[in-house]
Amino acid sequence: MSQQATDDRLIDLRRELHRKPEPAWREFYTTARIVAALEDLDFDLDELYVGREAIAGDHRMGVPDEAELEEWYERARDAGADEAVLEKLEGGYTGAVAVLDRGEGPTVGLRVDVDALPLEESADSEHRPAAEGFRSEHEGAMHACGHDAHATIGIGVLEAVQESDFSGTLKVFFQPAEEIVGGGKSMAKSEHIEDVDYLLATHVGLDHPTGEIVAGIDGFLAVSHLEATFTGESSHAGARPEEGRNAIQALATAVQNLYAIPRHADGATRVNAGVVEGGTAANIVAEEARVVAEVRGETTELMEYTNEHARRILRSAAEMHDCEVEIETGAEAPSARSDDALVSIVGDVAREVDGVDRILERDDLGGSEDATYLMQTVQEHGGLACYVGVGTDHPGGHHTSTFDVDEESIRHGVETLAETIERIGHEHP
Repeated sequence: MSQQATDDRLIDLRRELHRKPEPAWREFYTTARIVAALEDLDFDLDELYVGREAIAGDHRMGVPDEAELEEWYERARDAGADEAVLEKLEGGYTGAVAVLDRGEGPTVGLRVDVDALPLEESADSEHRPAAEGFRSEHEGAMHACGHDAHATIGIGVLEAVQESDFSGTLKVFFQPAEEIVGGGKSMAKSEHIEDVDYLLATHVGLDHPTGEIVAGIDGFLAVSHLEATFTGESSHAGARPEEGRNAIQALATAVQNLYAIPRHADGATRVNAGVVEGGTAANIVAEEARVVAEVRGETTELMEYTNEHARRILRSAAEMHDCEVEIETGAEAPSARSDDALVSIVGDVAREVDGVDRILERDDLGGSEDATYLMQTVQEHGGLACYVGVGTDHPGGHHTSTFDVDEESIRHGVETLAETIERIGHEHP
């Protein structure tokens, strides 16, 4: 098959995934389509693990309720997803791990994420997916971060490595639920990561243009999500205010003081109250109020420092206003750093890729990513890990309704990662 035919087929796949975006743990059609793509290309796979087989289900985080899962499951079925594959995904056990065994050599992992965002995609005629007929068909959901391109790159890398003289084993982790940092841990806790000697993860864009490769991205902020529900006692705000215990007062105190957590000399920390809600009417002392917040840190230790302060503040705010508070931990992810040896290989390889005209050795993400769970696990086992940035021109910023990718960057990602994997097989047995 010619290079152009390969490129065209991968672009078609990316656009099909873009039309049917699915948020975290609802990637039923997406996972089934990835499996179909692997079967269509007649890969000589050693194993293909799907759904419950691919993840440690007890470590999923941020899983939606059963009604939500069922709605998306039926939507995937109506769209023609393979029934046998869907059965393996039922209950929100999404994702897949494809294993290509090419004989003696190292085991190399590639992690690509596959989920979308709960965001309405632009219908403006200047937005290319709308103009060219591959805009999201799912109201309120959109691939606004490039994960459709990531999944496609994963397929392309498998194909390229199969056709190369790579010696070793390649595992591609098609990971669900990155957008809520809820899926990485479930793959890092699975048996499939245990023998991985080298791990690569990738992301398109991140404000880097087409033709630019970042050999090693660092600066991952460790993150933890918190949901606190304050419970008091309702009363008439005019006639009997003294009989109430105001959950909104407790909530307001907590939010104000969360932002007063002291900074730390060891590095950057972050806190944000992203959802604040409660009460039923102006004349009722609120019985219940809720805040969903996140804390981050430049290191895992700094995140934990901020987390401890946040929990103390939530409890103290409840006590101050004679309320109770229940604190639930949501999704979490640690920090990580790309290893120098892999950064060097990626940079050397990328310089030879047609269309790549600028290499950055390193750059900071400035946000959080749950690929860090897999990176950290491999590094703790004595292996090496690296997070690769593949530049792409995008007219709208990440997580906006006008986000799109320059599809030329898919080839840049495939060639850079596949050649890196092949070189690891030759140089690092």
